[in-house]
Amino acid sequence: MVLCKRPAVFLSLAVLLSSLTACASSPVAKNLEDSLAADPRLENNSVIFGKAKQTEAQQLPQSAVQLPADFPATIPLYTNAQLEEVTPSSNGVSTRWLSSDPSNIIESFYRNQFQANNWQILQQPTDQQSNVFVAQRNDLQVKVSIQPKLVTNPAPNQPQTNTELLISYGDKVTATAQPTPTTNKSETNNNVPEAGDSQFIGPVSPVNVASQPASTPDDSKTTSEFSDLNKVSKELRQHIQDLAALGVLSVQSNAAKSNTVTNQFEPNKIITRKEYARWLVAANNAMYANNPAKQIRLASESVQSAFSDIPKTNPDFGQIQGLAEAGLILSPLSGDSTEVLFRPDAPLTREQLILWKLPLDTRQALPGANLDAVKQTWGFQDVGKIDPKALRAVLADFQSGEQSNIRRVFGYTTLFQPKKPVTRAEGAAALWYFGTQGDGVSASDALKLKRSPQQ
Repeated sequence: MVLCKRPAVFLSLAVLLSSLTACASSPVAKNLEDSLAADPRLENNSVIFGKAKQTEAQQLPQSAVQLPADFPATIPLYTNAQLEEVTPSSNGVSTRWLSSDPSNIIESFYRNQFQANNWQILQQPTDQQSNVFVAQRNDLQVKVSIQPKLVTNPAPNQPQTNTELLISYGDKVTATAQPTPTTNKSETNNNVPEAGDSQFIGPVSPVNVASQPASTPDDSKTTSEFSDLNKVSKELRQHIQDLAALGVLSVQSNAAKSNTVTNQFEPNKIITRKEYARWLVAANNAMYANNPAKQIRLASESVQSAFSDIPKTNPDFGQIQGLAEAGLILSPLSGDSTEVLFRPDAPLTREQLILWKLPLDTRQALPGANLDAVKQTWGFQDVGKIDPKALRAVLADFQSGEQSNIRRVFGYTTLFQPKKPVTRAEGAAALWYFGTQGDGVSASDALKLKRSPQQ
């Protein structure tokens, strides 16, 4: 019965289509066509059912600050940096930039750019004048200062540090004065270019950088009496004074910048990775001065550097390379092929402090760990933010009870904040004691042992 009705249906459709075709210009057909047409509003507002036109979405906000029209095109500019300020200076123009990239990456960029584009490097970064380049090409001089900065109140998923670049240029940009060696040239290595040689690119290195001043505990008393320790708690204050008396802490960088002796410790200043590495080696070796088997050996310049940003000429090469050679910090030597950069000027984080320190406390392989184990022991609410590589060290630190680094340095807390930068006072507090609960040595113990032969 149904099959019999299908020809009639097809015939009706044919008649309807013929009528519409024949009356295409009629008012009825026009109304039907308009009712079936697409809504014209969709053509101008595609965002209603989808995303906006690509041309509109790609329009990113631009900085209101613009480079001067006569900015020299030969000056290399770091692409991932935002121009923040342009100000006239006494010798030309100064510009200020901000970047989310680490300072050591930007430093490497400028070093390569200056060398590849025939700039004469008058000054390059040293421990005394951190992250400053002064270069000249023809009649143009440029000074590039690269400094890590702590971000206050960072937004979600935003790094807690950024890098500030100060680029000054003009006819004469004065380089910071560097210490001049007092030794005769004949007493130095003849294979190393010196000031006055055609291949010397500066700066002049200070004499005996790695040597320690010969002093007794009484001689270092003035060093340990920093004038700004009222900014920290009484417990941390004593820790800092003990370490200073041992010769572990230094204020050399502060003194070099002002060319005067200073007794400012700056306890609340963020400590860098290279500074903590230097203190870590010095503190461990001072604690175990009479036990060579527990000391960290400084690396010699004959070995291949474990990190591409720590050349053999770096003042901290011996300590940083020594830590890598001992397997105390992650590097390609320890099988971590991604750790090719040490990032010496980056802030030290809490989890890095624990990761570097714990092997020197336990003197044995760290136990296995997972998120549940750390959460059950410490009770940290943010345990999921801890780097998996640092979990074992954090768990092992719990076994030391009240002598654990986390309790001694940060007190009672349910938030570890593993990515939070460490202050100089906190870094010193962690190094005041080496060992586990009931089996360790403090800076106070080491001082008594050091003074005993003179009493």
